[in-house]
Formats: sequence, C-alpha cells, structure tokens
Amino acid sequence: MGSLQLLLLLSFCIGVLGSLELDGFLANGNFEISPRQDKLNKTVIQGKHSLPHWTIHGLVQYVSGGPQPGGMFFAVPHGVHAVRLGNDASISQNITVKPGSLYALTFSATRTCAQDEVLRVSVPPLSGDLPIQTLYSSTGGDTYAWGFRPGNKTVQVIFHNTGVQEDPACGPLLDAVAIKELFPPMPTHDNLVKNGGFEEGPHVFKNSTTGVLLPPKQEDSTSPLPGWIIESLKAVRFIDAAHYAIPSGQFAIELVAGRESAIAQVIRTASNTTYNLSFVVGDAKNGCHGSMLVEAFAGNGTAKVSFQSQGKGGFKAASLNFTATGSRTRITFYSSYYHTSVSNPGSLCGPLLDQVRVYPLKA
Repeated sequence: MGSLQLLLLLSFCIGVLGSLELDGFLANGNFEISPRQDKLNKTVIQGKHSLPHWTIHGLVQYVSGGPQPGGMFFAVPHGVHAVRLGNDASISQNITVKPGSLYALTFSATRTCAQDEVLRVSVPPLSGDLPIQTLYSSTGGDTYAWGFRPGNKTVQVIFHNTGVQEDPACGPLLDAVAIKELFPPMPTHDNLVKNGGFEEGPHVFKNSTTGVLLPPKQEDSTSPLPGWIIESLKAVRFIDAAHYAIPSGQFAIELVAGRESAIAQVIRTASNTTYNLSFVVGDAKNGCHGSMLVEAFAGNGTAKVSFQSQGKGGFKAASLNFTATGSRTRITFYSSYYHTSVSNPGSLCGPLLDQVRVYPLKA
C-alpha cells in the first residue's frame, strides 16, 4: 500500500471514529465510572472534580437504582448508577463539536420529590427548561432529547436543577446522557416536507423501551427532530422499530398527550397552488387501545382521521387537499383524545404518525 493510500485510509478511519463519538454516550455519560470512595460522604459527592469526566456544583448525589433509605425508589433503567441534583445543583462537561451543526442530547431524567421539578439543559448561550412533573411512563426514567447549534468548537453541556426545596437533596435524577450529530434532510421535488418519515432524530438508547420524548416548544432551527416544530404544551415521543410497530422505516412519532401534543412544519409553497398532504396513522403495538383520532391542518384544508386501535399494531393511510395562500404553509398534527396503556395505566400513549408527504397537484 502506497503512502498516499495509507494516508487516505487513516483519514477515513479518523473520520469514522469522529462520527461515532458523536452518536453515543458522553464520557462517563452513563455514570458507571464512580467517584473514589474517599470522595463520597455516603451518597454525596465531595469535590467539584470528583465525578469522573464531569464538573459538579452544589449538592450532587451518586446513587444506585432501586429502593432507597426513607422508602423512596429510584428507577435507573440505563445501568446501575445515576446522579441526583439537589437544590440549585448542576453537573457539566466540555465537549468538542462542529460550530453551526445541529446536535441532540438524549438523556434520562426523572423527578424524585417535588411535583414542579424543572431540569435546565444548557449549552451556553442556549438553554431550555424541561418541566418533568408529567411522568409519561409509570416505571420512571423518562428519556428526553434537546437540540442545539453550537457557536464554538468547544462547548459546555450543563444540567442544572433550578429548584430549591425544603429537603436540599431533592431534585431530578439524571441517569444517562448521549449526543448525536443530526443531518437535517431537505425537501425534494416529490415531497416538500423535510424529514417526513422521521428517520433523522436523536440518539435512541439500545435498551430503552419507552422511546425518546421531544420536549414542548422546540423551534425548528434547533429541534431534536430536524425540520419539525414541537409547538405543544406537552412532549411527543420519538419511537423506534426495535420496540414499536412502525409502518415504514426505523422511526415514527407517537402523539402521547392529546391536543397538548402537537407537531408542525412550515413548508415552502406557491400561492394559489393546490397540494396534497398524505400521511399514515396507526398504533405502535404498545398496548394503546381505543378510538383514536388524528387531526391534520394544512392551509385551508383539515382532516380528522379515526383509527380503532386494539393495541396490537396496524395503520391506515390518509390525505387531504389544500390550496396555499402564500409562499409558506404550516402543516400541523395532533391527537384529539388522551390514551393510556392497557398493561400500564400510568403510561401515556397515543396514535403514531409516519410518512408525511406534500406534493403539488397538476392542474
């Protein structure tokens, strides 16, 4: 092998390794590398650099999953250990990224005390407050994703408990943290919708059976679901074919909180042109049953698509025609009803959405 060929091969391998690093756990992202015993006072971590690969501020506990002293139970689905952020406490880590690219953090977070706990996720100057009072899965350990575009090559990822409770140890439990670089797809000549099949999205933990919650009020520029706006009051769920019934491809969206769970996208259109919006609805084979109804809106067109779910999978195609009134048209989807799982009544669920397509109708 010549020196040029060897150099090209090494460059390729380095590039592959670099991409792999940005689709997986952060360094000690599952918190399984523990602090030294002399840096622990029972469960409280002593010293800001005592948690390997992380910097801590305030009261941070290093805990194991399962029953806790005082009768509490901590769900740790992604391994054995987790960290608990006390009053105004935070953990942070510096990472190397590509300025201007889109990234999504995936992390497991659960409230442990107060009903109104909030987890602030930051990559300064960007930040977002995630209300985690709603438990989407009764087993605990909900998984979330949050998107950002860095302005520098090195950025700081921060998880901060903004609350102050009577018990200073109270606060969110952070179980696992991963990152993925996203590559936003573009519209095509036969589909004006970006990422209409939801194939581009955040990192999904391999052992997670609860999907990834996409928090409310996410703008399309930094959404962890490229192209889409999460414009509702509650999250929607990003689900994978390994654990759910998906009509096509590897991923879909589950509308888990009725009218409080909506996604939208603004597409380019030509004024006074008629278009067809088609999509697929169904159930994800996760025990969600009953009469489902997905409402779709596009320009002057609306559709209500009913689906009778037995919780065993299945889907149906639907469409509507609309006439654009300008150069931009918003398409929106939400579920009309609230649902919970038959096998797990405390878990929110709902109809899935997949294969969203818009194309102009010929005159």
